[in-house]
Amino acid sequence: MNVQFRNISFWGVAADVSSCPPSDRPEVVLSGKSNVGKSSLVNALADNKKLARVSSAPGKTRLVIYFDVDNKFYFTDLPGYGYAKAPKEIQKTYSSLVEQYFASGRPIHLVLHLIDIRHRPSKEDVQMIQYMNDHRLPYFTIFTKADKLSKEQRRKRILEIRDEMDIKDTAHCFAISAEKKEGLEDLRQAISEYLFPS
Repeated sequence: MNVQFRNISFWGVAADVSSCPPSDRPEVVLSGKSNVGKSSLVNALADNKKLARVSSAPGKTRLVIYFDVDNKFYFTDLPGYGYAKAPKEIQKTYSSLVEQYFASGRPIHLVLHLIDIRHRPSKEDVQMIQYMNDHRLPYFTIFTKADKLSKEQRRKRILEIRDEMDIKDTAHCFAISAEKKEGLEDLRQAISEYLFPS
């Protein structure tokens, strides 16, 4: 099935699982640290800089945000984790909401887990990958801000991080630059083929 990624619209937000949209289509969940570039990735895939609000203050998104993708599936943007300046109580709320979400029975078909290619994975990144491995959740690993490194540096970093985090061989890795629009078409195609195999 051909997915028109430029036909992405904001659906709404949910403060808890009961406020989520109907479970009538697949969900592709975006997870990662609060400043890793999830909103920028949604905007880049949609080719629309104004679609998802990119906050200048990481850690402000405290809700689950939904985007309708071509009336075929949802992008589900979970609250980012690991932002040190967020109060402890808010950090607990983030993690609680994320845990509830994965345990809710929502139609999660795929997780896009974002990691800044320039930095070592956080302990939360390691925990998230381990969680997905243990629960057999299918995921792609998205290495953001790839334009900051040369192609050879990217290749080495991805290999290092794969080994360090026990990223499964079946979890496709993508080096993405939302700013330079690198790697986006490969990711669009991979998502389409995964959700709607011909």
